[in-house]
Amino acid sequence: MTTSDGTGRFLVGRGIADITGEAAECGLLGYGKPEQQSAGIHLRLRARAFVVVDADTGRRVLIVVNDLPLIFDSIHREVLRRVGLRHGDRYTDQNTMITATHTHCGPGGYAHHRLYNLTTHGFRDRTFTAIVEGMVAAIDAAHADVAPATLTLARGELTDASANRSPVAFARNPEADRAFFPDAIDPRTTLLRVDRDGTPVAAINWFATHGTSMTNHNQLISGDNKGYAAYHWERLVEGADYLAGDVGFVAAFAQTNSGDMSPNLNHRPGSGPTEDEFENTRIIGLRQFEAAGKLAASAGTPLRAGVDHRTTYVQLAGFDVDPEFTGDGRQHRTGAPNAGAAALAGTREGPGLKGFRIGPAGNPFFDGLSRHLLYRLSPRLRDAHAPKGLTPLGGLVNRLTPVAQSVVPVQLLRLGQLFLVGIPGEVTITAGLRLRRAVAEATGADLADVLVAGYSNAYLHYVTTPEEYDAQCYEGGSTLFGRWQLPALVQVVSGLAGAMQRGEPVPLGTPPPDLSGSVRPSRHVPPPDRAGSRSFGAALASPAVSCRPGQRATAVFVGAHPNNDLRRGDTFLRVERAAGDGWETVADDGDWSTRFHWARAGRDGSRVTVTWDVPPDTPPGRYRLTYHGDARTGAGPALTPVTAVSEAFEVAPH
Repeated sequence: MTTSDGTGRFLVGRGIADITGEAAECGLLGYGKPEQQSAGIHLRLRARAFVVVDADTGRRVLIVVNDLPLIFDSIHREVLRRVGLRHGDRYTDQNTMITATHTHCGPGGYAHHRLYNLTTHGFRDRTFTAIVEGMVAAIDAAHADVAPATLTLARGELTDASANRSPVAFARNPEADRAFFPDAIDPRTTLLRVDRDGTPVAAINWFATHGTSMTNHNQLISGDNKGYAAYHWERLVEGADYLAGDVGFVAAFAQTNSGDMSPNLNHRPGSGPTEDEFENTRIIGLRQFEAAGKLAASAGTPLRAGVDHRTTYVQLAGFDVDPEFTGDGRQHRTGAPNAGAAALAGTREGPGLKGFRIGPAGNPFFDGLSRHLLYRLSPRLRDAHAPKGLTPLGGLVNRLTPVAQSVVPVQLLRLGQLFLVGIPGEVTITAGLRLRRAVAEATGADLADVLVAGYSNAYLHYVTTPEEYDAQCYEGGSTLFGRWQLPALVQVVSGLAGAMQRGEPVPLGTPPPDLSGSVRPSRHVPPPDRAGSRSFGAALASPAVSCRPGQRATAVFVGAHPNNDLRRGDTFLRVERAAGDGWETVADDGDWSTRFHWARAGRDGSRVTVTWDVPPDTPPGRYRLTYHGDARTGAGPALTPVTAVSEAFEVAPH
């Protein structure tokens, strides 16, 4: 039973696992640049899973926050299939939210829709498998970890970790909406803290800012600013040992409505508090951690009783939007998915194709073709998509080959007084406000307790308001289903919220077709490894004999292709300190202070560079850098372990 003050009784489990994909020669997903291929690791990617159970009713939800660029139906479908084999019907598409932090520096190629595999030369099975197996491992751990817990909700503001990257579009919104965001950003930071026996053991933080602190020139896998925030809390503050599986405190930094929120405060790529993309990533992540940490230390508000969920699959192409949601008192219909020319122009943090510009008249060919021909021939097309300059990416092409998803899941989860609106896209702050208002109105919830959980369960690109859509900036051009897409989603979400309030079920609908049998695997297969005139693991460069905190130690080795074994849950490098008669690991490739660089040497050779930026609090002593790899020297799958050790060096007092 609930307590006398209405506080709920909950069981909570948490788990974490490595989901890092191919560290070499795999296109990084997010910026859409074919030349941005993985060439090492700066920060490993992780899945963080949370099971929340109402102790009185047994009703449960599962939330998985992943250091990934995006979630696709391919991942959503396969994870749920495997989890179903393990746990029956406890976790389904109805009560499970799988979401992404939206880093732009994660390996791609794990979608079944071909648009998202263009820069990876097709479907990358190894990355797909690493992501799926890691998520399932995190979910298994969370399921096994379920135990009585107290949940506390806290809210605050963070004003120096985001900027509006689309101010022209934002300015088109009505004054009443703009007044809600006086600085044109969404500063809300929300924390759900999990305690056991009075001790915090986990937290989920929601804050809106893009995962674009790292630029499209970076080739190292990175969880970007939210990945750093989680790492800082778990590893640097709570002392987690990821390799030993001794994580303890689990901290997830999830997205909300970050469609037009950028971490690049100076409105230039990689330019925030500093002009260094790595330092910007750390600072923006640190600010999110510090804001969350203050909320975690506050009294907060105990979570009230109740766990509930509603999910429905919606065909967004040709969706009839009722007059009460359109804003003009008339019924309208969404269009087939179609990218606008403005979408190809990119943003200030990642410029797109040359010759394309944002704006309703920025692309004379496509704008003129649409306005003077396509929209005249089809008034319905005009009503759905104008003033978008239509491109071939969508519509007819999508009927011929699966380019983009049009049947998508829309979800509403309730944890006590907290409502999470699961939208499979990048929602702008004003579009998010309208979705939140719909839920608050239908349920009687406090608006502050309703959050949009973007990037959840699938991907439909951007969600803008009709007013923002008319500006045809990047976000509007990427609103695939046209001007009435947001009103359609508001209508669906309002229906979910109303049904939840009345205690009524909703039809799940028909999930999208399974495309796993039609994917085109990548043709990229690394050749067998060759060490040349040297042996695998041979040292080509060693660290200086002595260095101080704040300096960098570097070693270069003859290595092997990292994709031979992704070493999920393991590491390609170690920083070791002499201890007695042996060596103890003080850092690995999941640490911020290290970098693992890979480069091709000739046609079939590999050069591996290990670096360690000596942290300020490093104790004096003897240290060394080690490399761990796996060489494939023949045509078959057999691998030979490779271990290389640098010369020892001294870290002197600062």
